[in-house]
Amino acid sequence: LVAACLVVLISLSVRQVFGLFFIDFNNDLGISNTEFGLAIGIQMLGWGLSGPIFGAIADKYGGHRAIILAFLFYILGVYLLYNGPNTGIYFQISLGVLIGIGCGGTAISIPMSIVGKHFPLSNRTIAMSIVTAVGSFGYFLSPLFTKYSLSSNGWEQTLFIFMIFLTAGLVVAIFVRSPSKIQTQDGDLKQDTIGALKEAFQNKSYLLLIAGFFVCGFHITLVGTHVPKYVADRGLAEWTAAVILSLIGFFNIIGSLLSGYLSTKMSKKIILSVIYLLRGVSICLFIFTPPSTITSIFFGASFGFLWLSTVPATSGIVAHIFGTRYLGLLYGLVFLSHQVGSFFGAYLGGLFYDLYGSYDYAWYLAIALSGFAAIVHLPIDERPIVRTQPIS
Repeated sequence: LVAACLVVLISLSVRQVFGLFFIDFNNDLGISNTEFGLAIGIQMLGWGLSGPIFGAIADKYGGHRAIILAFLFYILGVYLLYNGPNTGIYFQISLGVLIGIGCGGTAISIPMSIVGKHFPLSNRTIAMSIVTAVGSFGYFLSPLFTKYSLSSNGWEQTLFIFMIFLTAGLVVAIFVRSPSKIQTQDGDLKQDTIGALKEAFQNKSYLLLIAGFFVCGFHITLVGTHVPKYVADRGLAEWTAAVILSLIGFFNIIGSLLSGYLSTKMSKKIILSVIYLLRGVSICLFIFTPPSTITSIFFGASFGFLWLSTVPATSGIVAHIFGTRYLGLLYGLVFLSHQVGSFFGAYLGGLFYDLYGSYDYAWYLAIALSGFAAIVHLPIDERPIVRTQPIS
């Protein structure tokens, strides 16, 4: 649990703050809003597409092997961004493809699925929420450190420091070990990977969960990528974006822990429905009220409280319905939907801005998706599948 927390802390600390680099990338490298949004979108897709692969590796060969391999991709991506051509397709490969693949095995889903295998149903979601909360502490510290480092050292030296952090994460990953014995449900031991996939995709609740998690990805990547530019356009001080991102990290600690606790006491689908509804309210208050430091602080705190609080409940439903033997793979596929949403949140935010001169249409879409997600979780059946015979 401790090792997984440290891995997620390091991975998310680096991943969260690329939006703060945009002005430097724009000034020094000539990167446009659309190019930057596309790179972050590709990163999210790479994260999502590689997640099930790393999940399968973790399920079969051990979590530490999957995470170490992912860190190698992550470090290479940051190195090429720091010391590479940095333009055109090379920018998309370094910031997009390689860092995205690195996140696929280090950020949230794989470490969390490994932790989930160590704990029984009674406290599994609490353990998962601890991983999320510690990652959120990185969200809190990293924007403040990055803003300071960018001002003092420049963007290249800041990326070099990130490589040092990621190398430390690679060493810690050695200790993220899958359990020798796994919590199973009836029929688990006779089920293979194909059978697990077939069972999941024939389950309506699993498909609804996939649809809902798409919205989560759209929201957090739109905010994390484009809020720095958005608040600057509204005439707020340059430090406002870093404060918003830090507040998101701090309050996410509280939200994630509370979500994990409540998931042991009440329906997880109701928790998710309420979270998505409140996200829409938070966005409305942010964009429809006059810009000010107070409204920015409130948005950072309220949206942070709802930021990754979806993760313990979502992963908890997957584990509760299907058991934990293939949790890395099955949650990885749910997370892939999250990352497809992340691609659209990053890319459409930049595209709409370049087309229309503002982020308004991206925010309107985010609000509509909040309502969709709040509704789509309600029909989910959280009861575990009862297997009375082997599944081929």
